[in-house]
Amino acid sequence: MQHMISGVTALYPRLNGTYKFDTQENKSVKCHALDEGAAFEMSFKLDEAQAKELHQVCSQAYANAAAMDTKRKWPDKPTNLPYKRNADNDIVGKCKLKGSYGGDVTQPPKQVDAARNRLPDDFMLTTNSKVNVAVMIVPYNTGSLNGVSLRLRAVQVLELAELEGGDDPFDKVDGFVSPNSDTIFSNAQPAQASKPVNGQDYDPFAASVPSQAPSSNDVFDDDIPF
Repeated sequence: MQHMISGVTALYPRLNGTYKFDTQENKSVKCHALDEGAAFEMSFKLDEAQAKELHQVCSQAYANAAAMDTKRKWPDKPTNLPYKRNADNDIVGKCKLKGSYGGDVTQPPKQVDAARNRLPDDFMLTTNSKVNVAVMIVPYNTGSLNGVSLRLRAVQVLELAELEGGDDPFDKVDGFVSPNSDTIFSNAQPAQASKPVNGQDYDPFAASVPSQAPSSNDVFDDDIPF
């Protein structure tokens, strides 16, 4: 089940490559897509109305999955949900996409600008940017654990926030200028698209989007958020 989460604030996005948590460094570090725990991931801040809508969608997806599963009994309500209220009383959601499924490397989440121009796979989205997020709602029930996770599909950047800690102390001078410095957010031709989905380039921000469902082998292969 696909869902669009519109106009949320991005928090700690790691979409310019796969990352995993390094216990020695006590932080997430960039890694190979086949490494254990490798994933593209992003948290996002929801307002009350956005949280209510997402809760309804997740609850319905969970109920649908429970109704279709004839092999096991599902609790009436999901134990784990991909959002929670933090100590600052903000409602924070989390979505991710594993670096690989069944040994096959995952295509990076698609990133586009407000005009739906394709951004490069290594584009660095910044915290506090305003975005639309396309996710797949994935209910799960392993017997011991149950809930709903959000599998990240694509991100549309509406407003790009300044990179925190990236103050520039320099004045503009004559010299080298990157050929890509002014083209990322222009209406130039988009970068080469990733592998098409079902024969078509996946674009969740188009007016009409075909339904995409995960394979049965992938449904319960996501790590449980939070």
